[in-house]
Amino acid sequence: MGVVPVRCFTCGAVIGDKWDEFTKRVKEGQDPGMVLNELGVKRYCCRSMLLSHVNIFDEVLKYYNVKGERG
Repeated sequence: MGVVPVRCFTCGAVIGDKWDEFTKRVKEGQDPGMVLNELGVKRYCCRSMLLSHVNIFDEVLKYYNVKGERG
């Protein structure tokens, strides 16, 4: 789970729908560049958005208690 950009910040192309498939295939050991090619992500700006995304959502949640307050 995470907060993935829905659109590329540079060109505005929709990239959020490719995140789940991209991460699944990369975790299986496939080459990230080849996965992006197969998913149809051609522009370097869109590719960099997916390749450089850091999923910190779960890490941040560790610092909040069940009530949603800082703790």
